[in-house]
Parts: sequence; structure tokens; C-alpha cells
Amino acid sequence: MKAFEWASPTTINDAVKLLQASAATHDPDDAPRPIAGGQDLLTTMKDYLTRPERVVNLKNIRGLDRIEGDGKRGLKIGALVTLTQLAEHATVRSDFPGLAEAALSVATPQIRNLGTVGGNLCQRPRCWYFRLEDAVCLKKGGSQCFAATGENKYNAIFGGGPSYIVHPSDLAPMLVALGASLAVTGADGARTIALDKFFTLPSEGSIRRENVLHNDEIITEIRVPASPVAARSSYLKFKERESLDFAMSAVAAALELNADKTIKQARIVLGGVAPIPWRVPQAESFLVGKRLDASTLNEAAHLALDGAKPLAKNAYKIPLTQALVRRALAKFQA
Repeated sequence: MKAFEWASPTTINDAVKLLQASAATHDPDDAPRPIAGGQDLLTTMKDYLTRPERVVNLKNIRGLDRIEGDGKRGLKIGALVTLTQLAEHATVRSDFPGLAEAALSVATPQIRNLGTVGGNLCQRPRCWYFRLEDAVCLKKGGSQCFAATGENKYNAIFGGGPSYIVHPSDLAPMLVALGASLAVTGADGARTIALDKFFTLPSEGSIRRENVLHNDEIITEIRVPASPVAARSSYLKFKERESLDFAMSAVAAALELNADKTIKQARIVLGGVAPIPWRVPQAESFLVGKRLDASTLNEAAHLALDGAKPLAKNAYKIPLTQALVRRALAKFQA
């Protein structure tokens, strides 16, 4: 990898200052980068996808590794909380079970012990053309998305074009379903970003970015509001191998039931099928007022995949994701 400067600030403000690029930096891939667990950043640096002039270690900033709150007050999750901490936290497991399931689904125990919540949300795409050093695709300043007509088994069936990446985060779909937001601090001060507004489609803004975070900003906290759907939440993921792999498809579901077991509100967000966590409001609206019988599950699954546009080699994602939707919802049958 390219040589870089290492910095270890002890405050958020110092970290933000260190993340500001020098006047000589013109290529966004050369800009300073924050590092927490490093599970994604280091791989992009080794493959020369990013070549930061400075790497800013966030691990010495106190207070970013805490989980506070519960189902009645909502959760505050520090950006440096590890995936293992999140998956094993008693309150998360009882009051936000889908979030614990999403964290536990990530990779292997070794990676979960290092990987952080903030880092999981900010991962770069895993498309093999993007990750291949010699393939100068759209995401790297090239003129075409090679996956559009090439090897696209793992690529998007929703929201694609002109690039067909899928977002690799497992936490993101579940956190979007739970209505989470991010606390962010940068050179212009602090701001709060609703998570469903954080990720960007390739057709929006800069095609070389996947979210609205500025280069000099860091996520400090993830806020999950108290919600009647939180306790009845679930995350299901399909991957080719038992461990390590990213989702070929995933479903985050959260429901609130009436006293008569009909559905009062529903949230369904798909993962592994789009460049952003893909919410399916048509299926959510259909479920309201219904009971979770076989007919309802089948129709909800059908509606959730309505409008999918598979590429040549990934049409399997439609029936696969429909099956995951049915199974995720069936968990809440009385």
C-alpha cells in the first residue's frame, strides 16, 4: 500500500482537523481517512482503491464505545461499539432483537470482535470489479460499470444504474427499519442525519460515493428511537457459505400488532439487493390490518419484490428474497 501518516487524536475535534485534506490533495481517494476496526479500510488500501495521505485512528477518543438506553428510552450506540458488543448486549437482545441478529450475522467472531458499528455502515462496495485493482470501473473514475454486462451474480436488482453495486452492511437495513439516525461531527459542526437519508444511489450525487458523509466528518453515535416495532424485529440473511460471506439477500422486518393480532404497522427493508437499504412501502402498506396467514405472507413477499430488474445472472435473487420475506414475517405469527 502507499505510505501514509498515522495520527491518534484523543478528541473528536482533533480528529476532524486531522481529516481535513491538504491543499495539494486533488483526488478524493488520497484524502485522509478515519480508521476504527480497519476491516474495510485496510483492504481498500492494500488494493490501492484508497490511498490516504493520513490515517486517523479513532480508538483513543473516549466515550464512543458505549451503549446506553433501552426499549422505553431508545438506544444510543457509540460509533466504536464493536459488532460483538452489540450482538451480545442484553438490552439490545431483549428490546431490539433484530439488531442483535444483524450484528451476529456479520462475518466471523474474529471480525466481529474488531469491526465497529460506524465502520459497518460506511463500508465500500464488494463488487469484484470495484475491488479489482486493474479494473477502472465507474466507481473508480472509469467510463462503464463492468457488472452491467459482465459477472453480476451478486449485483443489484433494485436501484441500479449507472452502477450496479449492492451495499454490504448488515446493520444498515435493520437500523433503517428501526428509524435510526446518525450523530455526525465535522469541520462545519455537528449534525444529525436520518439513516434512510444517509445512503445515496449511484444516480444521485457523486457516483464515487455511497453516502452523504463529508471527508472531514465522523459518525459519533447511532440513535435508535423507542418504537413499538423494535421488540418485534428480525433480520434474516442468505449467504453462500456458513461464515464470512456478505449477504446475497437479506430482510429486516419489524412489526407492531393490535390486540386482535392484526398488524398495526410494518417495516420491511431489503439488503444485498440494492445500492442502499431498500425499503418496500407497498408491501408494508398491504400488511396493515392483516393477519399473518399463508396468503398474507405470500402476497407481502410478492409485493416486496415488485419492480425488481435483475441483470443477466442474478434473477435468482427474486425468489430467494421472497422466501426470506415470508420467513422473516412468519416469525411473528401468533
